[in-house]
Amino acid sequence: MIANPNKALWEKGDFTRIAESMRESGEALVRTLGVTDGLQVLDLGCGDGTTALPAARLGADVLGVDIASNLVEAGNARAESLGVTNCRFQEGDASDLSELEDDSFDLVVSIFGAMFAPRPLDVAKELVRVTRPGGRIVMGNWIPNDPTLVAQILKISSSYSPPPPEGFVSPMTWGVEDNVIERFAAAGVPEESISFERDTYTFNFPGPPAELLAVFRTYYGPTMNAFEAAAADGREAELQAELEALFNGQNASQNEDATSIPATFLRVTVAV
Repeated sequence: MIANPNKALWEKGDFTRIAESMRESGEALVRTLGVTDGLQVLDLGCGDGTTALPAARLGADVLGVDIASNLVEAGNARAESLGVTNCRFQEGDASDLSELEDDSFDLVVSIFGAMFAPRPLDVAKELVRVTRPGGRIVMGNWIPNDPTLVAQILKISSSYSPPPPEGFVSPMTWGVEDNVIERFAAAGVPEESISFERDTYTFNFPGPPAELLAVFRTYYGPTMNAFEAAAADGREAELQAELEALFNGQNASQNEDATSIPATFLRVTVAV
């Protein structure tokens, strides 16, 4: 198996701290997926279970797969603490799911997960391969140059970071409909079996925007890397100011001691 460079990125911080601000939207999204008792669900790039655990609570048998061993451990601990026995987590790479059999799942979900894996053509092929005929794939992907929070965090962070290695394919390319169609077409899915809609994920945090930014700065791999690179260039304060303006400007909460920031994403549904 080719080593996935993202493993170090997502194990670097502690995404569980970010995920805490995403729980409500995760549950809301899962409620729209038509999850029923006994549905076999794969949540790919699952983190610590923001969508996997709500799907299990609706009666699905859920397997969460993530590249980061610390998040897999956190997911299993959350399932145990919540008494959820029909959800388990294991380590794996979205671009090589060789440990999973063909046609294993009725529903494959990847919300801001598989989009970050390298080799997007392999990701699309693996998503299709493990989905049963008649099943569905649902992806949530951030959109390049979108004015809302996460696309802007990633855009700003990349402008302070060293250039990516040769051959790097930006995860944001998954937020472009033509790319999604092309990737799934290469995996044998006709264009008419793919649908798109704009959807919203809201980050809710019990503190002002500056505190939520501090969580991203301390625990979110891409932001951590950007601050390290900015510090080396003497631009740390500049990056902090740019992100503070972003978080403050996007906050929709009327309460000065709370943060609620909506972020637009591309929701992809593939009928297999």
